[in-house]
Amino acid sequence: MTRPIIVFDLDGTLVDTAPDLLDSLNHSLAANDLAAVDEAGFRRFVGHGGRVMIERAHAAQNKALMAEEHDRLLKLFLDHYTLNIPGKSRPYPGVIAALDHFQAAGYLMAVCTNKYEANSVALIGALGMSDYFGAICGQDTFAFRKPDPRHLTETIRLAGGDPNNALMVGDSQTDIDTAKAAGIPVVAVDFGYTDRHVREFEPTLVISHFDTLTPDLAERLIAAAR
Repeated sequence: MTRPIIVFDLDGTLVDTAPDLLDSLNHSLAANDLAAVDEAGFRRFVGHGGRVMIERAHAAQNKALMAEEHDRLLKLFLDHYTLNIPGKSRPYPGVIAALDHFQAAGYLMAVCTNKYEANSVALIGALGMSDYFGAICGQDTFAFRKPDPRHLTETIRLAGGDPNNALMVGDSQTDIDTAKAAGIPVVAVDFGYTDRHVREFEPTLVISHFDTLTPDLAERLIAAAR
C-alpha cells in the first residue's frame, strides 16, 4: 500500500489570504469607479475566485458589468495580486506544526486549489512551505477543476498517492462536494471562506483549529472510509 496522503485546499484552509484578495478586489473595483468593499462585506464574495468576486461586488452595488469590462478588471485583479505575493497572507495558527507532524508520520501531502497554479506555487514558496508538498495543483493544472473529483484524484496521483488512502481538508462546499464525489473523507475547517457554516455541507468532520488535525485522526478517518 502507498503512503497515506493528506490533500489541502489553500485559501481559507492553509493560508489566510483574505487581506490580499480584498486589496486586489478593491484595486480592480476602483478602476470601474465602484466603492471599496470592507472586510466584513468581502466575506460574502471570497472563496470563488477573482472573476466571481468582481461579479458579486458589482451586483451588490447595482452596477452593470459587460464581458469585456469583466475581463479587464479580472486582469487588473490578478496582476495586482501576483505582484504583491505574499503580501499580508499568513498560514493559519497551527498549520506549520500540523504539517510537521504529518511529515514526521510519513504522510504524503499535496495542495488542490482553484487558485491559479502559478500563484499557488508562488504563495506557498514565499511562505516557506514548498518542501511539504509533493504536488501543488491549481485551477489550470488540468482540464478540470473542483468540484470535479478528478482535480482531487489527479492531484493525489501526481503526488504519488492513492485516492483509496487519502484525506481532504478544505473550507468550502466546493471542497466537500469534491471529496465526496471522489469517495474520499473530508475534514472541513470552520474559519475559512464560506457564507454558510461548513457543517451544513456534511463533511466527515469539522474542526476549529489545526491542533485538532493529527496523523492519528487522519488514519482513523481514512480507515473508516474504506
